[in-house]
Amino acid sequence: MIVSDVQRWTERRASRRPAGELIRPSEYDVASIASAAVARAFVMRHHYAASASSTAHRFGLYHRGDLVGVALFGPPPSMAAHRAVFPTLSIREAVTLGRIVLVDAVPGNGESFFIARCFAELRARGIVAVESCADPEPRATASGEVVHRGHVGTIYGATNGHYIGRTNPCTLRLLPDGTCFSNRTAGKLAQGDIGRRYAAAQLERWGADPLRDDEDALTWLRRWRGRLTRSLRHRGNHRYLWCLDRRRRREVLTAPALAYPKLDLCAAPNIA
Repeated sequence: MIVSDVQRWTERRASRRPAGELIRPSEYDVASIASAAVARAFVMRHHYAASASSTAHRFGLYHRGDLVGVALFGPPPSMAAHRAVFPTLSIREAVTLGRIVLVDAVPGNGESFFIARCFAELRARGIVAVESCADPEPRATASGEVVHRGHVGTIYGATNGHYIGRTNPCTLRLLPDGTCFSNRTAGKLAQGDIGRRYAAAQLERWGADPLRDDEDALTWLRRWRGRLTRSLRHRGNHRYLWCLDRRRRREVLTAPALAYPKLDLCAAPNIA
């Protein structure tokens, strides 16, 4: 896949770097991040979604000792999602690349360098396969400012990802700043999960009355989610797979490889 530029994120603002730029490997190191809080804070500070999912493996890209990139690998969202793409592998043998964030100071081929090093580390830990998705749907704030123009996973193609098409379409709920109030977050509120207070805080930040301990969370959620979020019809993410063990490629990559997608630069957010 030939691309002219690659995407970067710094303080949740998107930028582009020429794809032909080369980093100097002698100036960069890739290492595990022991603290989940450190990795999560970096992602939430810089990524447009301002969120980070559960992780099992955390890696940092360091430039002369400074953290300039983070990659988070974790479990799939469900066993059904895992079996849909890796039916012959155990849950311990496959991971999802949930976030990869490099700040705009990293040269153009930084992602491919970083991903290759992460895959080598995962292979050494017994991981056989990796899945990741690219979100092509643009996002905008309530005032119309585009905060995410959408991407189709060009770097995944550049790293020989096995493209198998889109995930199922769905409807998302967007907060005024363009970030997503996810169904998983809403579920924590409705079910009284351990993340209930964090979930409520997302709506309280935008004007919802504080959720009282004696208040019915589901009723509160329905009232404030309807007032404070907008719907976005999402056509599905682009899904890529990698097998880290060449001897098992035929077993693992059973879905037919499709042509890599192209980004529609004229697409606008389908927000209601």
